[in-house]
Amino acid sequence: MIKVAVIGAGHFGREHARIYSTLEQASLVAVCDINPSTGQRAADEFKSTWIADYRELIGHIDAASLAVPTVDHHPIAVDLLQSGIAVLIEKPIARTIEEADEIIQTAEQNNTALQVGHLERFNPAVVAASQILTKPLFFEAHRLSLFTPRSLDIDVVMDLMIHDLDVILSFLPGEVIDIRAAGVPILTPKIDIANARIEFENGCVANLTASRVSAERVRKLRFFQPHEYVSIDYTRQEAAVVSVKTDERGRLSFDFRGLEVERGEPLKLEIESFLAAVRGARVRVTGREGRRALRLALNITEKIREHADRAGVPFVG
Repeated sequence: MIKVAVIGAGHFGREHARIYSTLEQASLVAVCDINPSTGQRAADEFKSTWIADYRELIGHIDAASLAVPTVDHHPIAVDLLQSGIAVLIEKPIARTIEEADEIIQTAEQNNTALQVGHLERFNPAVVAASQILTKPLFFEAHRLSLFTPRSLDIDVVMDLMIHDLDVILSFLPGEVIDIRAAGVPILTPKIDIANARIEFENGCVANLTASRVSAERVRKLRFFQPHEYVSIDYTRQEAAVVSVKTDERGRLSFDFRGLEVERGEPLKLEIESFLAAVRGARVRVTGREGRRALRLALNITEKIREHADRAGVPFVG
């Protein structure tokens, strides 16, 4: 069994602990959190041990999920990876490209598995849609959430939009050549709602909207490719395609079909993939892929800053 720990026992860290506690291939050695009540409560719930200092884990575990605030990703991940402990690090991989590079370099130098927690890659609807991918020409993504007091250390681009950025980047190998973006703070000092238009070198365009101050919860991605329109509902784990066909007389017809989706809990699938990587399998979402999504998110945030300066909108980076 792989000896694991969860570092950070907030909302998402507890979900990691819950899943580890149910897997036969893993033994949840400890839950680590600097808050005694939060950490002890999670440890008790999942029949583990609470510790306050992650350094006490070194030498006692094989792998760890890192679910602390983004500002703490870099120092903790580097310490763990230098000690040969595999790391599943929640998105975004780090605050800056420099921090991401050091995390990646440390993992490579120590030949230690590093996986970034871009959860939607494991969404069965995304997996199904990826299998019919040909040449996407246009993407449209909407990720809207009700306001919650979580993840307020980062803006909505890093908090929500980065999920769709990562999925789109996994579908497109080319480089980004143009970004236009705008966003405003609503309930926090940071950007709470944002829109970005991204153009890739092959001419594909992606239009993304993310909000954490919406009146409804929406998680949808649509893309268009020659003769096909594909829709993904992340929440429902549903994917469908509308195909345009021409008969021998040149008459058009439309064919709608739902894609076959093998439903499953994305976080469980992600953690199972991570544990397989600890054993030597291919890492499904590498540090370099996490870095690519981070770089694009940072570039979008910079474009939002430029727009805010022109519009006279307050901006806190």
